Amino acid sequence: MGVLKANKAKEETKGEAFARKNILKSSQGRLDDNYNIMKGELGKGSYGTVCQGTNKRTGVVRAIKTIPKKSLPDIARFAQEIEVMQVLDHPNIVKLYETYEDSKNVYLVMECCTGGELFDRIIAANFFLERSAAHVVKQILTGVYYMHNNFIAHRDLKPENFLLANEQDVMKSPLKIIDFGLSRRFDPSVPMTTKACTPYYVAPEVLDGKYNEKCDVWSIGVIMYILLCGAPPFFGDSDPEVLKKVKKGKFDFDMEPWKEASADSKDLIQRLIVMDVEKRYTVRQALEHTWVEKLAPNSSDKKLSAAAVSNLKGFRAQNKLKKAALTVIATELSEESLKDLKEMFIALDADNDGTLTVEEMRQGMVKAGIKDIPPNLMEIMKEVDSDGSGVIDYTEFLAATLSRKQYMQEDIVWSAFRVFDLDGDGQITREELAQVLSGEAVKDVEAALQVNREEIEKIIAEVDEDGDGQISFQEFFQMMKKKEKEGDKKKKKKRKNNVGEEDEGDGGESPE
Repeated sequence: MGVLKANKAKEETKGEAFARKNILKSSQGRLDDNYNIMKGELGKGSYGTVCQGTNKRTGVVRAIKTIPKKSLPDIARFAQEIEVMQVLDHPNIVKLYETYEDSKNVYLVMECCTGGELFDRIIAANFFLERSAAHVVKQILTGVYYMHNNFIAHRDLKPENFLLANEQDVMKSPLKIIDFGLSRRFDPSVPMTTKACTPYYVAPEVLDGKYNEKCDVWSIGVIMYILLCGAPPFFGDSDPEVLKKVKKGKFDFDMEPWKEASADSKDLIQRLIVMDVEKRYTVRQALEHTWVEKLAPNSSDKKLSAAAVSNLKGFRAQNKLKKAALTVIATELSEESLKDLKEMFIALDADNDGTLTVEEMRQGMVKAGIKDIPPNLMEIMKEVDSDGSGVIDYTEFLAATLSRKQYMQEDIVWSAFRVFDLDGDGQITREELAQVLSGEAVKDVEAALQVNREEIEKIIAEVDEDGDGQISFQEFFQMMKKKEKEGDKKKKKKRKNNVGEEDEGDGGESPE
């Protein structure tokens, strides 16, 4: 089901759809105008170094990857990395917020993960207990399953390319996939040929230059092996020696830690590290394996709250600008502040593909004991599905279920406002609205205005209180503060009287 879900090609999205990637800012100003850059490196990735930076306006801390232009051997491939990061939207994949560029460097402003590399945690622990390892492997599998469903192969999975969101124990700190320098879109009918690899983790068919996305599965098997015993299945004193062993594909469970390991753990590894690609498990099969299902069940049984359902229903009543603003805010808020909603999303995602269907939402409401399941749940879900993909993506769910307490803070609303105020003059014009709401679907401003004219005029009429044809920050702030228009309340009462159904306004769990 997962591949079919993702196959509802987002490239066919209508002009009026609003995707998360539309709000990613390619900033015209200087990085140091907006960020205080901290000294010292957090780490190194493909082509560049990573440090911390604090947003001068909001105080939020980000990871900033600096990539010298002269170090980029292939500009097109780098552009591909950016495009991949823009479309990926998953709890276990690091977020890209904005990009900057000057004469020397390109800068990627990303989610900051303070817990360090998975690699360092393995070294510190020597090896993991099975429950901890299963918890980590489950997160790796769900992130990669989501990527494969979107026809993207990572091609460089290794412990160094997984960061922990915070300093807590691995059972409490979310895992994030990073470094998409070797990632690429794939066509299932066309083999990939680039011999991209890190010796210990590379699948043997990659060395032959003819492979598919299952190269990632082999790498996950190697990571799982290392997690459970502290050493790689294929090792040697030099890269050529390691690669020679990889090509043979023979490994054993002779080390001391394997004496205590379960038969299920060994069975899964033997289904991931398989020479015959046809016989090798898919990521989905791995997720359904007994070892994963027993030791890493979905997200601590976190149930969908009545308040989240109320906010979800109220999302329909908002204009397109407020929906887009909530999408911006959902990407900006910290991992900790979104913890409950994130756990709800993961618990609802029964098939672990990183998206929600109407049926998954309905089942989640049943499990939560919510008696009044909206009869128009399909229509509500269509409104939440802002990019028109046919399913609810992670950020779409967050945007629609945020409480007012989470987003009604001036600095948070300001960060959303500046996404729409493209020229930074303190006003949002019709043209700017058209550009952001259309994204790349309509590149010409006039054409974008035509596509969205009715919606834009409706937004201006509702939000522009002083009648100057533009939206100031104060007007934008008031729009975010309002629950809904009076007219909507009357319609709501009428619907209730006619069909016994009520759509509540947003912010069900928090007073105005």
